[in-house]
Amino acid sequence: MCGIVGYIGSKDIKNILIEGLKELEYRGYDSAGIAVLQDSNLQICKAVGKLNNLIEKCKGIQTQGFGVGIGHTRWATHGKPTELNAHPHLGEYSYVVHNGIIENFKEIKKELDSAKFVSQTDTEVIVHLFEKLNDELQDPFKAFEQTIKKLEGSYAILLITKAKPDTIFFAKQNSPLIVGKDGEEIYFASSDAPLIGNAKEVHYLEDGEYGFAQKGVVKLYKNGKEIQPNFVPLTLSKEFAQKGGYRFFMEKEIYEQSDVISETLMGRIKADGVEFEEIEEDFFKTIDDIIICACGTSYHAGLTGSYLIERLARVPVKCEIASEFRYKDPILKPSSLFIVISQSGETADTLEALKMAKNAGLKTLAICNVDNSSIVRLADRTILTRAGIEKGVASTKAFTTQVAVLWMLALFMAQKSMDKALLERELKALSHVPVALRVTPQLHERLKRLSKRYLHGHGFFFIGRDLFYPLALEGALKLKEISYLHAEGYPAGEMKHGPIALADPELFTIALMPKNLLYDKVKSNVEELSARDATICAISPVEFELADDFVKVSEQEHVMLEYFEMAVVLQLLAMEIAIRLGNDVDMPRNLAKSVTVE
Repeated sequence: MCGIVGYIGSKDIKNILIEGLKELEYRGYDSAGIAVLQDSNLQICKAVGKLNNLIEKCKGIQTQGFGVGIGHTRWATHGKPTELNAHPHLGEYSYVVHNGIIENFKEIKKELDSAKFVSQTDTEVIVHLFEKLNDELQDPFKAFEQTIKKLEGSYAILLITKAKPDTIFFAKQNSPLIVGKDGEEIYFASSDAPLIGNAKEVHYLEDGEYGFAQKGVVKLYKNGKEIQPNFVPLTLSKEFAQKGGYRFFMEKEIYEQSDVISETLMGRIKADGVEFEEIEEDFFKTIDDIIICACGTSYHAGLTGSYLIERLARVPVKCEIASEFRYKDPILKPSSLFIVISQSGETADTLEALKMAKNAGLKTLAICNVDNSSIVRLADRTILTRAGIEKGVASTKAFTTQVAVLWMLALFMAQKSMDKALLERELKALSHVPVALRVTPQLHERLKRLSKRYLHGHGFFFIGRDLFYPLALEGALKLKEISYLHAEGYPAGEMKHGPIALADPELFTIALMPKNLLYDKVKSNVEELSARDATICAISPVEFELADDFVKVSEQEHVMLEYFEMAVVLQLLAMEIAIRLGNDVDMPRNLAKSVTVE
């Protein structure tokens, strides 16, 4: 998704902006640009494609001495990826960068001089509206204030203007924006990453907050009144930015799942049960049922969680896709617990669904990887997954940590009424998850060699039953995201109800066949496909004689340990197929890390 950076100070402004944009590359983008204002001299540089293209075009720009600058990585929503559509957008004497969508941009555009517009974007109306108002008011701050009052939709905005050359104007509504300080230097970014190593303290803007920043000064307003920013220390490390010898961040993140999950479990698994310091014991007292709402990979984790909660806690659970939930006129009862899941905490559809639940009076719980994100700040309670920053667009460690949290949550809800022996068994299995997620050289080499057999054909079916149906959905999604091959996840028992018509040697079936859950049922379903000459890749601890390819996983006592080990297999297989096809697995085409628009 689009990324924003901004800077006020005397360091090399161009370098600060470019380095900040590099930290946002993982979010996905199709063009980038920067604008610098020094002594009323505006310099701009924009390029389509990777940041290297922008760096090459910017070589002639010199930015020594005091000034202000803004930068942006764009993921197209209005208009194709072109230099004209790339940010920053220019008026006659001002530049703007913007994340989000201005829903009433067509109405605003009709009020303005259409001859001034050069792009197809919604963003450009901001700068032209600002300049029109400033020409009338002769007061840049009042003009900016009036501009944002007219905007409908979501936005994080930075604006610079020759009318106030030492100032950055900013505003936030439904799209993340952070302001940071280090003495007299001021920084802006749409996530923590560009601020690490620069800003010493940060203020996370809330919806409706806006203002302006100058050298050493941040003025913050809401509803027309000045308020005090709440600066807190920024203490994160830059270690995440290093690939650590791996070819891709995705590969590094698959390997580090074993260590990361230990952080997820730490302090939460006790000898006699699960403990969440984030949730008091009576939080679930008035709850009759649960709605889990999420998108993409987080939805697959939520669907897994629905099986676990119903099975262990015996509480009814519905799992909803957030983008559909928002518009189905859902029946929301105060006796329902509303759980949202998001890696970034900024997923637009999930955030809006959460707002619906809050407005309907439901208790809300967020499962998220990013503290201080919009979803975390809005939910009544939050359980952080502690996965660390995930730079690969195709989620891996965020997914497995989400599933681990949901498993713990199911036990947390159930433990007072659970059979003691069963609870002990579940806790023991949880403690072994780090081992199940460990990647062995033998496994990786097997999947690397196997991947060369799956570069063609007309599609993939990923099939599984029960808990392994959502894992099949996730396996198919991983392959689609980074290989661009067609893949679908199906409940294994549904194949004979239509999809089996596609079975032939060029249809690759990835069959999840756990020993501890419905093995014989899945085996029968796979045999039906094999009889129609589909190519079968079986993933199982039990040898399957009809498999064309077989990936053996460990013998485990608990089905969830099989689940986590198979999750690693699916992630590695998708990655190795994509690498053989020559794709950039960290930044797949058309995708964004944090989807902050509908």
